[in-house]
Amino acid sequence: MEIFAYLQKYDYEQLVLCHDKDTSLKAIICIHDTTLGPALGGVRMWPYASEDEAILDVLRLARGMTYKNAAAGLNLGGGKAVIIGDPRKDKTEELLRAFGRFVDTLGGRYITAEDVGTSVEDMEYIRAETKYVAGLPESSGDPSPFTAYGTYMGMKAAALFVWGNKSLEGKIVAVQGLGHVGYALCQYLAAEGVKLIVTDLYQENVERAVKELGATAVSPEDIYSVECDIYSPNALGGVLNDDTIPKLKCKIIAGAANNQLKEDRHGAMLQSLGIVYVPDYIINAGGVINIAEELRGYDPEKAKRRVARIYDNVLRVLKKAEEDKVPTYVAADRVAEERLERIKKLHSFYLPNATSMYSSSGFRR
Repeated sequence: MEIFAYLQKYDYEQLVLCHDKDTSLKAIICIHDTTLGPALGGVRMWPYASEDEAILDVLRLARGMTYKNAAAGLNLGGGKAVIIGDPRKDKTEELLRAFGRFVDTLGGRYITAEDVGTSVEDMEYIRAETKYVAGLPESSGDPSPFTAYGTYMGMKAAALFVWGNKSLEGKIVAVQGLGHVGYALCQYLAAEGVKLIVTDLYQENVERAVKELGATAVSPEDIYSVECDIYSPNALGGVLNDDTIPKLKCKIIAGAANNQLKEDRHGAMLQSLGIVYVPDYIINAGGVINIAEELRGYDPEKAKRRVARIYDNVLRVLKKAEEDKVPTYVAADRVAEERLERIKKLHSFYLPNATSMYSSSGFRR
């Protein structure tokens, strides 16, 4: 891929390739925008098929974090990192600590945290080498429950928008992905009387949902075509594309996965079919909101109250899309871009000794 052309197109700040021969570390850190503050975004570990695939993923994820943090009202920029490798086979203490050392070289421009393929325990290893890490066990811990809770609240907001009632009782929700976030989301839905149809690449996750939550299992390739009220993607990105969208039999798409649209035009395609798509970075912001609270001085009850505001954010975006007569992803982008532009103007004059509320003084090893 033409990397500099891509960086220029979406106005990225920095792309860092990290290699350590002794630990076999191959990692990429991307900082998209630091207008609002230091770039916060998790580190994902995944067995990418190619280096180009890994680079494209981290670029898209980092930009998504800029918009997620901006739309959520956080004073944090957007960044992300990926480690190329199978987290079930290739992850070691030494590899994670090597990654932490690279994070530290950025001097606080990027703050890392848990993501797909990494855990709270992994953040402990990274912390041995850098203070620029969040989501630690003794503080906010695993952000997944907060991501799930925010997604659940956003789903209820979408239900109010579409059906005039926020209750999900009796609805059929097809959940794709039963990792930490997807399973926690299913627990909220099951408690409200939702009929769950589930799938996951790992059979043990599916069996758990069937046994504990009374879910119905389908194969990964069949999840798109099941009859349901809400389709909820909670795995990897790009699942809304030319192949899958024609199969969908739902009224709402609301899930925690990042970069659900393969291309922007797929958001317009969903609109033309009368399917309400809740933009991913609006509904899945619960985890980063929780981590932002950790950086300020953690209070779990306050964090949960802030995450609950995703309900209002989702309604705001859906109503804006309706009023502006644009696809929902466009409305979401406008909300984020308007805030970024306002803060850029605020930063147009010099303020001596200015420090961010997320400055390095707030970090502890």
